[in-house]
Amino acid sequence: MTLLVPFDGSELAEAALVRATEFAVVFDEDVLAVSVIPKGNAGYARKRGWLGEEEPFAMQPIVSKLHEQVVGLAPSADFRHKTVDKYAPSGSISTRIRKVAKREDVSMVFIGSDNAGHLVTSVSSVGGNVATDEAYDVVIVRNRSPAKIAKLKNASPHRHTKSDFYLPE
Repeated sequence: MTLLVPFDGSELAEAALVRATEFAVVFDEDVLAVSVIPKGNAGYARKRGWLGEEEPFAMQPIVSKLHEQVVGLAPSADFRHKTVDKYAPSGSISTRIRKVAKREDVSMVFIGSDNAGHLVTSVSSVGGNVATDEAYDVVIVRNRSPAKIAKLKNASPHRHTKSDFYLPE
């Protein structure tokens, strides 16, 4: 089985990835980080810090940046990216994540979510849509900086690095 982390590069996604890595050690499971990128949507990419203010949209640098971020936090994690249409609603993004979860037969999904203490399923929440699937357990991470992140990042016995490339779709 696999532990899946929807990864957009945010602080909460980073925290979710680290938490998934902690669980993976205990459960002897693999971790898979999945990024969903709207093709050609520079505004979306800038909002998430994937592009600079004047930088044009280019898929490869965005995927590389996200991959490096994942490997920097969890070197033993696998990384995949998926694409959706330029102006895809959050429902399309969550559908892609859920398809990966089903295909990979994941046992748990770790979601970084600001509003986890409120209502998980808001109308525009990717995390809420992913969390509604009953095929896997869901762990909601709402603390951006767990005290153990730096310690785990530097001391984990599972820091063997995966490949330094990604497979395009």
